[in-house]
Amino acid sequence: MKKVWIYLEHGLFLEGRSFGAEGTKTGEIVFNTSMTGYQEIVTDPSYAGQFVTFTMPEIGNVGVNDEDMESSKAWAKGIIVRSYQKRYSNFRAQRALDDLLKEFGIMGICDIDTRLLTKTIRDRGACMMIASTEESDKERLKELLEAAPRIEEIDYIKAVSTKKPYRHTTATYDAVHFRYKEPPAPKAKIYVLDFGVKRNILNNLTEAALEVEVLPYDFDEERIIKEYKQGVVDGVFLSNGPGDPLILKDIHTKIEKLIEAKIPMFGICLGHQLLSIAHGYPTFKLKFGHHGGNHPVRNEGTKRVEITAQNHNYNVPESIEKIAQITHKNLFDGTIEGLRYENEPIFSVQHHPEASPGPHESAYIFKEFCDLILKERREDV
Repeated sequence: MKKVWIYLEHGLFLEGRSFGAEGTKTGEIVFNTSMTGYQEIVTDPSYAGQFVTFTMPEIGNVGVNDEDMESSKAWAKGIIVRSYQKRYSNFRAQRALDDLLKEFGIMGICDIDTRLLTKTIRDRGACMMIASTEESDKERLKELLEAAPRIEEIDYIKAVSTKKPYRHTTATYDAVHFRYKEPPAPKAKIYVLDFGVKRNILNNLTEAALEVEVLPYDFDEERIIKEYKQGVVDGVFLSNGPGDPLILKDIHTKIEKLIEAKIPMFGICLGHQLLSIAHGYPTFKLKFGHHGGNHPVRNEGTKRVEITAQNHNYNVPESIEKIAQITHKNLFDGTIEGLRYENEPIFSVQHHPEASPGPHESAYIFKEFCDLILKERREDV
């Protein structure tokens, strides 16, 4: 393994060893506390533009396989781990994590004190960093990092979104028979607006008895409104995705028109944030974000606490309570995790009910979307 050097914008300089792709890359650094699911994290489009520090010390043990891909490729800029295991052991594994990273140009960095790195991010906040197998001089790395664009200046949606519409036809994974399940007969049709959608979100929507057609980020909102009025489509789902939601001006305008048309809508993560912005309530950036599979969220209706999967750096403001009911709250820091808009068939959640990786305690939310669509359809008759 080659040596690799990393430099964080607030001055931390570390040396480790390289696996995966080589070269020099810049991006935002975050940490993820999930105990499993490194392949799902690396292939989640929401991590485009970021280096992910894993708090789980041993990474690579179970290899990777085609079935656990959350999208068609890996998107993170790189991953940082304490110990990388190239010799994997799992009956579902097809190759090593190192091979996946090399295929998609993702850097791997190991032999790093990830506890120190995580505590640094926690105390000082998420920040930009640079990693290089080519340049070892701290001052030169600092210069390169300062010259690079920041993550909030880059629109990653164009890269991660599908280029053309497609139908999704598989349901969730059957862990007993080790295959994806056949979906139930659909009760309604929805369009998924793809800002970086995860495969398991599509699986859960299909399993909730929804016919799913995925549209690119530059969707034609007028066509959607027309088809909704004609009964061709029954609802719209707004997906997760990478980057700062405030820079997506064109998408804000499109969503505003969908809101005005009273189309039933459901958003997760970035979709949740975009709905807030489109309603006139801009998002704000958290200090180090929420990234992991162990975040307690309280359902404000049932008072039941759900352990959830999380992956976001931005949040909606408390002031949105003027136009929406807060349905879920994060018990770590009290931030908003779910909303149901007043007098509109629209709701959203900040956490990830589809997990991958993480617990499935919030999976009921997909059925709630189907129920909302069917309720609106009955009332229109």
